[in-house]
Amino acid sequence: MNDKEVLAAYKARLEAYLDALPMAGAPDRLREAMRYSLLNGGKRLRGCLLLAACELAGGNTEEALPFAAALEMIHAYSLIHDDLPAMDNDTLRRGKPTNHVVFGEAMAILAGDGLLTHAFEVMAAANHPRALRALGEIAKAAGVGGMLAGQTLDVTMEGTEPTMDLVNTIHRGKTAALLTAPITAGLILGGASDTEIEAGREYGYHLGMAFQIVDDLLDLEGDPALMGKTLGKDQAEGKLTWPACVGVDQARKDAEAHIRAAAGALAPFGKKAEFLQTLAFSTLHRVQ
Repeated sequence: MNDKEVLAAYKARLEAYLDALPMAGAPDRLREAMRYSLLNGGKRLRGCLLLAACELAGGNTEEALPFAAALEMIHAYSLIHDDLPAMDNDTLRRGKPTNHVVFGEAMAILAGDGLLTHAFEVMAAANHPRALRALGEIAKAAGVGGMLAGQTLDVTMEGTEPTMDLVNTIHRGKTAALLTAPITAGLILGGASDTEIEAGREYGYHLGMAFQIVDDLLDLEGDPALMGKTLGKDQAEGKLTWPACVGVDQARKDAEAHIRAAAGALAPFGKKAEFLQTLAFSTLHRVQ
């Protein structure tokens, strides 16, 4: 299979796993709200990265599926909460009304809470010999020193003068953390060495930084129809973005530099890393 076919195969397996999740015990309305956002399309990048990293380390991707699904649940929860009126107040996500528009704010908050906690329930039940270490990587990335730290600064520093140090800290937390965790957790599940895991950590950091810089650029220059959400809000709301610090042209160059660094970080894996390296370079050309 070529790279596109490999990615499609990962995604198809992940979609099927997510669709089959019973969410046992959830009241019907809560389950409906959780599934609305969880199954609302998307690239499934985080879950696919975990499966690819596990396979890179020689692991069993079937055993890694619960962890890939958990990452997608955590990502979906973060988007539900990010869209709320108290946060970004978005009414569209992937071309559809956001969760709180459909189900109301209270149920949207509960749906996000449900997806976050269910993610850890699914991982804990996986009975993988390295489950605890992988779970710890994901928890740290999603937690108070990772994604939540970045989101907190993103919200509280709106309208202030952007500095590179501050924007780097925000991007590292709110985006790079949850793109690094799939790689490190996947490598852990696959039985990689500590040296290989640290190489994966460097890859994930640079991939995540580039991904967010490109996201910043798309908010300025993207096609709303392809993005499936309202654009131009970052600038209007005084968000601290990479282009706001260095300008559009330099932001593009910085994204390219991060991707080159990401690809280079996987050199210890040799040709086995070509899929993840190609996936990184595709980030520079994404339109959504």
